[in-house]
Amino acid sequence: MPDATIRSGGTAAVSPRTAATDLAVAVPTAAPALAPVTGFAARCARVLLSPWSRLSLLVVLLASAAATMLVLEPQRLLTDGWPDRLGGAVAVISYAVAYGVCTVAFVPRPLLNLAAGALFGSQLGLAAALGGTVLGAGLAFCLGRALGQEALRPLLRGRWLKAADNQLSRHGFRSMLAARLFPGIPFAASNYCAAVSRMGLLPFLLATALGSVPNTAAYVVAGARASTPTSPAFLIALACITVPGLLGAVVAWRKRHQLRAR
Repeated sequence: MPDATIRSGGTAAVSPRTAATDLAVAVPTAAPALAPVTGFAARCARVLLSPWSRLSLLVVLLASAAATMLVLEPQRLLTDGWPDRLGGAVAVISYAVAYGVCTVAFVPRPLLNLAAGALFGSQLGLAAALGGTVLGAGLAFCLGRALGQEALRPLLRGRWLKAADNQLSRHGFRSMLAARLFPGIPFAASNYCAAVSRMGLLPFLLATALGSVPNTAAYVVAGARASTPTSPAFLIALACITVPGLLGAVVAWRKRHQLRAR
């Protein structure tokens, strides 16, 4: 018979049909129930990592940070002062870190600069304020680049938006340096505009560090000498704050009328 075992010389040979049956029994079958789960997880991952989902996450993070700052009221540093348990370099570094986080949460930089001068004096206050400025700008740039760039770049369709994006993408350092030096341009807005463009992080940070020195120094000195408002240092700092602001307002007013005339 074909299915019988053939014995020859003390050895046994198994027929092909029996071997095929045993192999079919031994090989486990794949579980088809895993495929729908994997497909659902992949779809969820695509939705969560989509450009608009990341942009929504950025909006939620910024709104939460701003609400937290409203509750904490960082402006109380001007009246209550810095905690006594922090002093020296630790206090300066801590303030710089807090400064950077506060700028991401839309706390006005002039307020933080005045507080830096009042708490640490002109020199250490300027170091803390500049360090916090660069840190806050870098945090905002990285958040905007990672969570908002891919969703917002397709929306750059207008002539002026395309021109601004092209300027930042091709001439990032000098464009950002001019934005930092020119008064009246919101700090947060310039951070996120640079993040949406193709500007590099290093030129952005260098331009921010250099361009923020004059305005930051004026506010820090004003905060450090606020107790003596008739001193020459305070009056010079006040002039450095007021005059560029007035010039910036005049230039913006003239540009607005020129654009309307076109």
